[in-house]
Amino acid sequence: MDRAERPLTLRRPGWLFLLLALAGALLAVSPPAGGQTGRAAFLLTIDGAIGPATVDYFSRTLARAEAEGAALVIVRMDTPGGLDSSMREIIQEILRTPVPVVSYVHPSGARAASAGTFILYASHVAAMTPGTNLGAATPVQIGAPSPGPTGPEKEADGNRQAPAPSASDAKAVNDAAAYIRSLAELRGRNADWGEQAVRGAASLSAVAALEQNVVDIVAADLDTLIAALDGRTVTAAGIERRLETRGLALVAIEPNWRTRLLAAITNPNVALILMMLGIYGLFFELMNPGALIPGTIGAICLMVGLYALAALPVNIAGIGLIALGVGLMAAEAFAPSFGILGIGGIVALILGGTILIDTDVPQFRVSWPTIAAIAVAGIVVLIAAARVAVTARRGRIVSGAEELVGARGTVLDWKEGRGHVFVHSERWSAIGPDRMEKDGAVRVTGLDGLVLAVEALEDSEES
Repeated sequence: MDRAERPLTLRRPGWLFLLLALAGALLAVSPPAGGQTGRAAFLLTIDGAIGPATVDYFSRTLARAEAEGAALVIVRMDTPGGLDSSMREIIQEILRTPVPVVSYVHPSGARAASAGTFILYASHVAAMTPGTNLGAATPVQIGAPSPGPTGPEKEADGNRQAPAPSASDAKAVNDAAAYIRSLAELRGRNADWGEQAVRGAASLSAVAALEQNVVDIVAADLDTLIAALDGRTVTAAGIERRLETRGLALVAIEPNWRTRLLAAITNPNVALILMMLGIYGLFFELMNPGALIPGTIGAICLMVGLYALAALPVNIAGIGLIALGVGLMAAEAFAPSFGILGIGGIVALILGGTILIDTDVPQFRVSWPTIAAIAVAGIVVLIAAARVAVTARRGRIVSGAEELVGARGTVLDWKEGRGHVFVHSERWSAIGPDRMEKDGAVRVTGLDGLVLAVEALEDSEES
């Protein structure tokens, strides 16, 4: 090797070692994956009713924020409310996470009603845009007065007295009131107004909410909100943190395909349709064994529909009525009752779909057009099953003992009214006339166990 090249060759390992040492030093001083030194704020949007898909979206975003060391998470919210179970799961995530969560009712005209009010109270920082409102945190099914005793109760002066709520309604209201009060005390917010929002469905505008210490900030846009957050001190996961939002990058997090799919199938209308498609698919597979396609598609639809219903607040009575309706329709197909069982099954399906979802949130109720479509589909299935049954009844029997009657064969051996005949490629014991010739043609007239009753065929009949 040339001496002029030798110094360059010797330097290469040295440069490589120096680069490795520099990389190691950088890794040593870099923050851990879950640290709080991140210079980004994650933005997620809750637009519409809060349900299982919202929980999935929120939880995944929060987990990513923790893993990537985000400075905070901003929840831009416009919601009429949602499912109580989903709301509580989101609040549990907020109370658990070390990443500060800022709930922001935005844009103007938006609201944080019912479940949204609870989430706002649970957040480390609560903010609103001018022209928004919050409150009305009493669910309809626990806030509506119960029927009470028959006949209006009257006070001494003759005025009508409002019927007292039932014990179960009072229990639910007290539980919700205690829950929002505990969240208010945790965050130092107006607990009395929070309880009033639950018990009396009170509402507040953004400015009034700021004046009454229900929210912390009123900001016209995200930039104003981020500027107002700078220097604030919050307590997240038991640790006091000072927010430094100057120059913070805002990263919008969109729902992934899994969340979008969950949002689609947890729509009660879609879930009910999938379940019914699954039942009808399996029903047609049983009527036509070996078709495979209806059974395969039906099984998949049924499993997906049941998974979706498991994530929703389902009324057991509704499920029972739907199962009864399907059972009655199947009974009509296999034991025709001139439509009585079928009509009863359709009525049960309609009633079951009406009470299937146990919630006051309109977005999570089964719509009347869906129920009507299911009823029409049930009628179509019933008519199709009846036609199959009538066709089968009128068709010629091609198997079983009945099919042997009328079949033709030949005599194998015969003596004194008994012998053996060859019918359908099988050797049978047979009884019949006293005398018949070997290889003579016969026709089966009856069957007694494994013994055929036969008669001889005339020459004209054989042809």
